Amino acid sequence: MAYIEPRILKGFRDFLPPAEIARRKLIETIENSFRSYGFVPIDTPVLEYAEILLGKGGGETEKQVFRFKDNGGRDVALRFDLTVPFARFMAGHREELALPFKRYHIAKAWRGENPQRGRYREFIQCDFDLVGSQSAASDFEILLLMCNTLNLIVKDGITVHFNHRGLFNRFLSRLEISGKSVEILRIVDKLAKTGRDETLNQLTELIGDKAKDVLEYIEAPGSFDDKLKIMNEKATGGGTCPEAERLMLIHQFMAETGTEGSFVLDPAITRGLDYYTGMVFETFLNELPEIGSVGSGGRYDNLVALYTKPNTGEPLCGVGASIGIDRLIAALEALGKLEQNPSFAKIAIACVNQNDAGCSHALAEKLRKQGIACDVFLDEAKLPKQYMLAEKKGITWLIIPGEGGHAGGHAGGLAGDHAGTSPALTLRNLQTRENREGLTIEDIAEILKSL
Repeated sequence: MAYIEPRILKGFRDFLPPAEIARRKLIETIENSFRSYGFVPIDTPVLEYAEILLGKGGGETEKQVFRFKDNGGRDVALRFDLTVPFARFMAGHREELALPFKRYHIAKAWRGENPQRGRYREFIQCDFDLVGSQSAASDFEILLLMCNTLNLIVKDGITVHFNHRGLFNRFLSRLEISGKSVEILRIVDKLAKTGRDETLNQLTELIGDKAKDVLEYIEAPGSFDDKLKIMNEKATGGGTCPEAERLMLIHQFMAETGTEGSFVLDPAITRGLDYYTGMVFETFLNELPEIGSVGSGGRYDNLVALYTKPNTGEPLCGVGASIGIDRLIAALEALGKLEQNPSFAKIAIACVNQNDAGCSHALAEKLRKQGIACDVFLDEAKLPKQYMLAEKKGITWLIIPGEGGHAGGHAGGLAGDHAGTSPALTLRNLQTRENREGLTIEDIAEILKSL
């Protein structure tokens, strides 16, 4: 039999239990937050027709997509995010859903980009969207959900930078360079990576002397009011506009909810993807801003129209966001804030006699029914060896049955109401090496719940 080297592709990873448990717990926290706002889960295929995915991505996105011919000769591609498949989903199912529709989707996506810290070719995408409302309230709810969800994870350690693409586009129109808006937006979007000087050079090459005007706009200083006044003046030449009024209303909501300290108006936030049309934002960790945005999104009123026949219904507006799970995990690891455990269980039952497995599981079931995860060791071994196994699994507590197995009778007696006396058990704290003897399983459950 020929030897096959066990290797994986660049940018792809295996996950051992400690890393996967940490990831699952993180996702559980995020999902619980989404659900508390009334958002519901959906799912879509990982493989789509290439024209579905590439219809609005274009440019750099098309270069990164994993695209190929399937066995039937169809032009297909792996999804590079969850937003574009969601637009196709909404176009196909809008009549089945109550609008506004609030969804979340946590699943894998693939991009053929250069792997780096917190960025891989296969990654978990975490999206949440609110479709069917044009209100500023819907923009704010997405911002608030992003803010509060990440604050649950990093404990008030994030700042959300937000802006309005429409106001920036109005500014470009006033400069008479809106025809190059896509290129300008993508250059500005990379300001933090490329730096001010390189951004100015690229803009100058594209739009000449007007590059300085663009840089002055995206570097507007001061408070929210100061920045918005400058932005509005440059975009309109005086007076006001719907986009500036929208930002003012969103800021009002922030003040009313006491969350304005977590948000910053940032005219340099533009989001490079073509489909954003309104409010846009990026989220940064205060202690590790250099890792980049860990959550971003915005309003994309025209995306779903790409998959809808002309003149067949009202345009379907939407606003949504993504949390970069892998980048967030990388950041938490760098900050020493990611707890990794090799097991969900913190308690196990030692194996004194492997023929007593049924009795051990009967005891474990009593703990599990009270919400206490319990591992049952299945093979006989000397206790010191079982202590080592428990510690390797990250287990803190070990239940040791009395001599001769489970004292107190047969398995049926342990599990049934007609049981005799409950077995005497020893509870060992593997960290302190302390034993507590003569306990019932009910005693042990109370001890663990009190801790």
